[in-house]
Amino acid sequence: QVQLVESGGGLVQAEDSLGLSCTPSEGTFGGYAVGWFRQAPGKEREFIAAISRNGDMTSEADSVKGRFSISRDNAKNTVYLQMNSLKPEDTAVYYCAAVLTQNLWLVITRSSRYGYWGQGTQVTVSS
Repeated sequence: QVQLVESGGGLVQAEDSLGLSCTPSEGTFGGYAVGWFRQAPGKEREFIAAISRNGDMTSEADSVKGRFSISRDNAKNTVYLQMNSLKPEDTAVYYCAAVLTQNLWLVITRSSRYGYWGQGTQVTVSS
């Protein structure tokens, strides 16, 4: 059972930048497609970004395109979410998710396709 650990959340001001990291508690990350989701109070979980196993393919939600970017370093067993120009509406708990796949280029945006989830990290953006 893979457990994912997110880190890097915190309280920032609008227009600041923040970087999140996601690592597995054990094993290697190279066999997994990975995604980031977020959930604000009273709202449904929302897709943010996803990356393929080899890092060559990515997808970002329209709401964050141009501000957020996802990347990975399989040698460091880590997937990153770089968030720039943060807005108060970006305030949410951010979750990392992973799914084992043989497809090196598969990018998954639907939360129901992910089998492993982290506990989440809070990101709060003040105006």
